[in-house]
Amino acid sequence: MIVDSLKNSKKYNSLHPLFAKAFDFISHKDLLNIENGTFQIAEGLKLIVSNGQGKTKEASLEKFECHDKNIDIQICVNGIETIAWKPREKCEIPNGDYNSEKDVRFYIDVPDMYFQLTNNQFAIFYPEDVHAPMIGNGEIKKLVFKVKI
Repeated sequence: MIVDSLKNSKKYNSLHPLFAKAFDFISHKDLLNIENGTFQIAEGLKLIVSNGQGKTKEASLEKFECHDKNIDIQICVNGIETIAWKPREKCEIPNGDYNSEKDVRFYIDVPDMYFQLTNNQFAIFYPEDVHAPMIGNGEIKKLVFKVKI
């Protein structure tokens, strides 16, 4: 997992060929006014834009998730978002089977930590990062890039 501010995003371009495309795409957008929806940016790179109410820890942890075929770049555009995290290697209680269509697997484990993102901060979640986002009060606007591995 990586946590940083968008002003430092270029430091991560070398980690995956599509990271540069993702960060370049948003550098030319007014993030506060980008419309909600799902957008195919390039082959293997999808953007999901959403604006929603923060959830309780309990509600978010119902979908304590990780992915096998994608890396998530989750950007908090506006609001204060708390995210739960635990390394997959320490997760022991699966919550159902892997869904290959949605590339998601869930766990019931207790997170190792919680951290916050706020305006223009991001987290990069690799397949080994189990996470539960959107914990908070009030409205949270966020972008999620799905980067194919």
